[in-house]
Amino acid sequence: MTHQIESESRLKPHKIWQDGHMPQPCAIVIFGATGDLAQRKILPTLAHLMHDHPLPQSFRIVAFARRPLDDEKWRTMALASINEYMAPDDRLDEQAQQQFASRLFYCRSNFDDPEGYQRLKQLLEKLDHEQGTEGNRLYYLATPPDTDSEIIAHLGAAGLNHAGQVSGNGNHGKSWARIIVEKPFGHDLSSAQRLNRDLGRVFRENQIYRIDHYMGKETVQNIMAFRFSNGIFEPLWNQRYVDHVQITVAESLGIGTRAEFYEGEGAIRDIVQNHIMQVLCLTAMEPPVAFDADAIRDEKVKVLRAIDPFTADEVKRNVVRAQYVAGEIDGEQVVGYKQEQGVALDSTTETFVALKLFIENWRWEDVPFYIRTGKHLPKRSTEVTIQFKRVPHQLYRPSETKGLVPNRLTMRIQPDEGISLKIGAKIPGAASQLSSVDMSFSYNEAFGIESPEAYERLIADCILGDSTLFIRRDEIEASWRIIDSITKTWQRLPASTIHTYRAGTWGPAEADELLERDGRSWDNP
Repeated sequence: MTHQIESESRLKPHKIWQDGHMPQPCAIVIFGATGDLAQRKILPTLAHLMHDHPLPQSFRIVAFARRPLDDEKWRTMALASINEYMAPDDRLDEQAQQQFASRLFYCRSNFDDPEGYQRLKQLLEKLDHEQGTEGNRLYYLATPPDTDSEIIAHLGAAGLNHAGQVSGNGNHGKSWARIIVEKPFGHDLSSAQRLNRDLGRVFRENQIYRIDHYMGKETVQNIMAFRFSNGIFEPLWNQRYVDHVQITVAESLGIGTRAEFYEGEGAIRDIVQNHIMQVLCLTAMEPPVAFDADAIRDEKVKVLRAIDPFTADEVKRNVVRAQYVAGEIDGEQVVGYKQEQGVALDSTTETFVALKLFIENWRWEDVPFYIRTGKHLPKRSTEVTIQFKRVPHQLYRPSETKGLVPNRLTMRIQPDEGISLKIGAKIPGAASQLSSVDMSFSYNEAFGIESPEAYERLIADCILGDSTLFIRRDEIEASWRIIDSITKTWQRLPASTIHTYRAGTWGPAEADELLERDGRSWDNP
């Protein structure tokens, strides 16, 4: 069942501002605006928003960074970035570039300089009065995590945690101030709690937007749409009919130039604690009482609280960690993790994690959830697979069902976005031979509409004040409680418990054994 539409040379553009909800004018302040994240992701996203999804003319972007730049040099740098990192068919013409550049301003300061925040305050007040930003501020911390608390404290000390006071702006006291905090949100539970406390001293919870770009992916959001808008699947979404669930986040790339970051985080903190836990929550949550931010996040937290922390014995038995060694990716030889530039030869940082966990509630009692993620795997892919239980009595002889597997529902999050359902069917011919076939559809083919980039959707939601796709304080801490129970056990285990796998393979043999001892196997993309 492939849903087809008339072929088009390119997908139709999507709409980011829906149902008449247009954003208010505002100033976006990017801390660390000259850094990699701002240059590669944030600036191109804002340029795309302004050009393809018109924003109010009084929308302005302020860079807060250490480099000795002025407005003109900053504008030159920003234009160079958007020309390099925007998709070729999205790039702005000369007129649009100049319009974008005219909205850019620069505030030079070190993050620990109180006077710099006073200069920022004066600049924002000037923009309110002269450029019409109406006292609305959005602070984006595109900075190293160890600077977050310092920046937050200085924002509070300068009074920048409140909306600007602009008389006669027409908002009648509805101006706002919000802050976006990037992952990693803490390094463990205690550091996450400390950062939450630091944020809570300066900003109210409804001003705080903890961003995980996976939540901005259209296909991640479609997990909820698929579950709660299709009456034939939701009744089967429980322990009576589901045998097990698999979540795979595979990356074909290695660590690249991120050795310093990766050595401190590893795969479990980089991917499992945030991306995978968010996908897990959407897959396993109960129906929310309403489609609003608090109701949805309430149900996600319940899932995390229903996962017991791992005991030391459970970590040894149900968690596999490994590092890649030299191998071949797409026909090219690649070095092992310990040979990557910046990685210590005695490093115990994992580049692969596989684990089995249970959600202790009525819906999922005794249903194992198998999770894995890794670098330098054969292909880039993120998938959720729901494997249903076998039929209670197989009418056909074993010789007739060699190609038959249990029903599997696979939600492909990236890169080939879509959903497929594996069913049993008879092979044409006189013999009764059964095989598994796929019923599938592709989002692009079905709708013919391009999906918004993850950062585009999330930044737009923050400007509108919609926190549905952002992570709440208790979600962060509940997730870290699970991860800490694993990493603290790892600290007490010898280095010999870290397995190896050849780059270009699906991980170590021990990850396969994790399922094989349960009579199951990984569903490789």
